[in-house]
Amino acid sequence: MIKFTGAKALIVALGLAGAMSVPAAIPAMAQGFPERELLGVVMWGAGGATDTVARAVNPAAEAALGKPIVVLNKSGGAGAISTAYVNAAPADGYTFLYGAENPQLHPVMGVSPLDYSQFVPINILGRGVAVIVVPADSGYDTMEALLQDIAARPGEVKMGSTGPGGLPSTVGALIANATDFEVTAIPFDGEGPGLTAMLGGEVDFMPSGISAAAEQIKAGNMKALAVVNTEPVGQLPDVPAITDALPDMAAYLPWGPFYGVFVKKGTPDDVVATLTEAFAEAAGDASFQELMANRGNVVMSISGDEARSFLDQWQRVTAYALKDTGAAKVDPESLGIQRP
Repeated sequence: MIKFTGAKALIVALGLAGAMSVPAAIPAMAQGFPERELLGVVMWGAGGATDTVARAVNPAAEAALGKPIVVLNKSGGAGAISTAYVNAAPADGYTFLYGAENPQLHPVMGVSPLDYSQFVPINILGRGVAVIVVPADSGYDTMEALLQDIAARPGEVKMGSTGPGGLPSTVGALIANATDFEVTAIPFDGEGPGLTAMLGGEVDFMPSGISAAAEQIKAGNMKALAVVNTEPVGQLPDVPAITDALPDMAAYLPWGPFYGVFVKKGTPDDVVATLTEAFAEAAGDASFQELMANRGNVVMSISGDEARSFLDQWQRVTAYALKDTGAAKVDPESLGIQRP
């Protein structure tokens, strides 16, 4: 079972209270949309995986829409602050979320009642593959060695986290379904800050998206022990699949972070159509495709019913992985989430 220490993950109240700073308004008419600049709210801090993907696709989206998009990093509460912020904005398409997978777990983790069922998926841009990383000078050279030490010293090995429902804690829950995995998770404000803290010796290892860790791995500052996948990936071809060390993990894979663009439900259909067309064009931009490939991400570019189906399936698999390991704060069944 994973033991979390440090600041307790938020907040229904704080997230919603913070969101009240966004003034309520009647949604604008869609005709001529967009007539002014837009606001893209990134749910994690600068330098993390979500921020990198958002800023990579943003120029092509601006070109497609013909208006500037201001990018605002609004981190906190494993994405709950930004999700509540966008949910409190007018449903006019001018404020949208550059989001990751985290809100799909917020109800299960007791962080916030908001998940992507209360938003329209404009585009699921792509998905990533997680990787288990340690500092370059770490004594752990293999995933097997890390797991052996965790088993030998329950609760003593420190894992970098981004709070309940974040990628590291979810990967930890999936691993805990396959083996004994009692670690102390130390939360940080995003993958970027967490990885920096790991290099400073504050934690022993961290699950991360490849996109957040790739440059540090290439620079020789980190070692990648395993990719959270059933086979190696092109970005890190020499890093073994986690199923080599934990065959039982195969039942939960493929799994990984995802990145997308979301607007509040109630946004006019023609605004949704305009944004969907623009971000589909942006996702096909050569520079964006190159960045995604270089960072080990798979471009998906799905919207509508296909995106909703993906979101629902991801939520079901992950929510019950958390429940089965005792990490879930709320029974998914009580939320209407069906076991896959």
